[in-house]
Amino acid sequence: MSYASWFESHATKHKKIVDKLILKGYTKEQIIEYFEFENMVKEENDFCPLYKTNTKCHEMEGLNCYLCACPHFRFDDDGLETYNGSKILSTCDIKNGEKVAEKCNIHHNCSKCSVPHHKAYVKKIFDLDWKKIMNNCAPDDV
Repeated sequence: MSYASWFESHATKHKKIVDKLILKGYTKEQIIEYFEFENMVKEENDFCPLYKTNTKCHEMEGLNCYLCACPHFRFDDDGLETYNGSKILSTCDIKNGEKVAEKCNIHHNCSKCSVPHHKAYVKKIFDLDWKKIMNNCAPDDV
């Protein structure tokens, strides 16, 4: 799956959940709480493939899944730049994580970074529209 197709698919799933919560009258704080990992595993099992095995993407206390990606992540399926003949398909603005080579592409591995999964961070940059928060991640045509 390409970054762009994942991004669009995830935005659709996220919006569906947020719209449901808004219809129920949830406040900002209640929406953020709803996206806690333990609740999402029970209530929204199809939101993330890891939920089916009750596996966290980041081993941390209080994992919040509202962002599920990071606003500092940048991607372009056509390549952001080239390095030693390989296309760099993703990177991080805060330079947290590491590069991973796969065939002739380089990806950014964020698995050791928990920045977007802390409730305080989510509260700080919260918007009901996930794509608005993530607006700098993707090329303009996504």
